[in-house]
Amino acid sequence: MLTIFFEGILLGLTLATFFGFGPAFFSLVQTSVHRGFWPAVLLAVGIFLNDLLMVVLCLMGAVQIVTQPSNYLWFGIASGIILIIFGLVTYSRKVITEGNENPELPVKISGPKWFTYIAKGFFMNIINPFVWVFWIGVVVGISARFGGNEMELTYFFAGTLITVLLSDIAKAFASFSIKRFLNQHVISMFNKTAGIGLIGFGIFLIVKVIWESVAA
Repeated sequence: MLTIFFEGILLGLTLATFFGFGPAFFSLVQTSVHRGFWPAVLLAVGIFLNDLLMVVLCLMGAVQIVTQPSNYLWFGIASGIILIIFGLVTYSRKVITEGNENPELPVKISGPKWFTYIAKGFFMNIINPFVWVFWIGVVVGISARFGGNEMELTYFFAGTLITVLLSDIAKAFASFSIKRFLNQHVISMFNKTAGIGLIGFGIFLIVKVIWESVAA
């Protein structure tokens, strides 16, 4: 199980490195700069709870589906195709940056209560259909990978989500340094790298399920 947990950590590191520079990232940076580090941590907790809910909801359906041997191959291939499509969209995504101010110090404002930051993080991605499509692709593919074993899936996604949460907290902590280097060119390169990574992961899943089905 420890090996499976570390596999989840690797996926979490991949997501944090190649897929962690979307709207949530900018919100983390802005919150850390304007409100302080701990409000940004609360925002990261909200994002974590959102990801956890999506994974649980996807698993509730995915585990029941992929445990059927006849569905294993086709859903593994479908999830790989979804990730490839998502990777192509990410690769070709246009970069739109806001005209943000760049203050040297956090602005101390008597802002909302702590739960408001958590709620903001929680609802930030829930209305984004691409986030749902992404997690459905990952969850179905990983469920196929482990044959729907609930314990193994729990360890895997625990490693993934904890890693993503810790990376978001690290981004909030390092936001002053990171923000200075962000521009359209840098973000565009991250998008292209993320797209290539997702395409590669999708191809890997397709090859993996086909190989295991042939070998079975």
